[in-house]
Amino acid sequence: MASLTTSFLSPQPNLCVVNLFIYFIVFCLLEPLHCIVFFTVTCLALKRTGLIVSDPRLKDCMDKLQHSVSESCHDVMMDRELFHKCVGGNIVLLIQAFRKKFIIPEFESFVSKIDQIYDTVQKNHNGHVAVYIPHLAKFSPDLWGVSLCTVDGQRHSVGDTKQPFCLQSCVKPLEYAVAIHEAGTEKVHRYVGMEPSGLKFNKLYLDEEDKPHNPMVNAGAIVISSLIKMMEFIKKMAGQEYVGFSNATFQSEKETGDRNFAIGYYLKEKKPTCFSLYSKYIISFQLCSIEVTCESGSVMAATLAHGGICPITGERVLSAEAVRNTLSLMHSCGMYDFSGQMAFHVGLPAKSGVSGAVLLVVPNVMGVMCWSPPLDRVGNSVRGIHFCQELVSSFNFHNYDNLRHLVKKQDPRRQDGDDRNKSVVSLMFAAYSGDVSALRRFALSLMDMELKDYDSRTALHVAAGEGHVDVVRFLTDACKVNPFVKDRWGNIPLDDAMQFGHSAVVKVLQDYQVACQEQERLPVADTIPIAPKLETVEGMV
Repeated sequence: MASLTTSFLSPQPNLCVVNLFIYFIVFCLLEPLHCIVFFTVTCLALKRTGLIVSDPRLKDCMDKLQHSVSESCHDVMMDRELFHKCVGGNIVLLIQAFRKKFIIPEFESFVSKIDQIYDTVQKNHNGHVAVYIPHLAKFSPDLWGVSLCTVDGQRHSVGDTKQPFCLQSCVKPLEYAVAIHEAGTEKVHRYVGMEPSGLKFNKLYLDEEDKPHNPMVNAGAIVISSLIKMMEFIKKMAGQEYVGFSNATFQSEKETGDRNFAIGYYLKEKKPTCFSLYSKYIISFQLCSIEVTCESGSVMAATLAHGGICPITGERVLSAEAVRNTLSLMHSCGMYDFSGQMAFHVGLPAKSGVSGAVLLVVPNVMGVMCWSPPLDRVGNSVRGIHFCQELVSSFNFHNYDNLRHLVKKQDPRRQDGDDRNKSVVSLMFAAYSGDVSALRRFALSLMDMELKDYDSRTALHVAAGEGHVDVVRFLTDACKVNPFVKDRWGNIPLDDAMQFGHSAVVKVLQDYQVACQEQERLPVADTIPIAPKLETVEGMV
């Protein structure tokens, strides 16, 4: 049994499909297995895919498994019938998980990099905790947590992710989204604009139509709060995970909210029929005092990333129109006076709050909630901003990364099988035809130039076998492909060139292999300078 468990949890790539096969064969068709062992292996295997045992979609399955474990004192065994009874209602989700059909298939390696970024950012001790709201000043500056939730419900948390904190201004995009969902775009924007203000978030200033510039500043949030009923929607967006209320923060907001009262009176002067003043102050302060954790906040962000559908419940909470409008305004106005730089450097919709929260959305991929109380001069979490910057430095999540041909970042997203097949066919045909121009275009579009066909042959194998010296030079000098890849017959590209008598190609490959081997033997400081990979257009040409 130990060997079976080890095999199931093996880190080798592409083994999850085999593991699923083992699941069905061993647990359904062959010898029955003790329920405790089955339950333990199942929980560990799910964790590797990014699913957690508390996922609402797995509730029925986990309840039945736990019930079986509770009866295991009577030596209850997991046979075919019990297996189908326990997992039958979740078989599609489990197959997707174990066959790596989620948006981030290699979830373990992805979150390993997330943890590295977390550790790097944790060393940043700049900034100061907000003191103008007395209750916020009580939080330790050392608190730091990050949680993420993908659109498929894959979860990961690191740090202080169970500590409740107030949403503060992070509630503004949520209340705007609910307002659009409930009242529609036209009605909402009768009372609030959609342009960046270029001013501090709490400035007493309206646009030329006497409306708040956008829903992400205090004046806009006060107006929006008069149009909605919020708490039920927030709980649905969080998948019914932790959403609370901090009365201490609410009282602090009321005691120190003079500027917001002034903004409200200014609005009342310009739009006297817009709302009842005092009650809407109270609603606005209450919304800012809603508590979440990083874990529940990440599910809210993932609901926005998933077009308004909560990924862990499958419930549509917001309309697609509401999400589109919200993400647009988060991108242009969500980070106070840092919004332009955030759009430029990070390129993703985000919203910050003076509690130290940063709600980040990677559309169609995942939502992230970062929290650390120390703030910079404009009121954004120092560590939260740093994390966002490191994230897009490592992964191609920036909205315009696909238009840049500078540095090849990692793409953790699942590549569609048909797209990969088309890439392989196009790459192999270009190598077969000797079309260096096409290969250059593929490399500039960041295609993997070491893709293999069904015989495990690479483009270098094909070009070497056909005798295309220019293609071989391009793949070795510019793309730096591996010359030692073996096909299913055990041949490397040099073997193909020698077999078909292409002496010029043989010479190029032999020299390249020697350079590669010397590169591996030398210390880092003494490595042989080899032309850089395709990191710039100039380098390509």
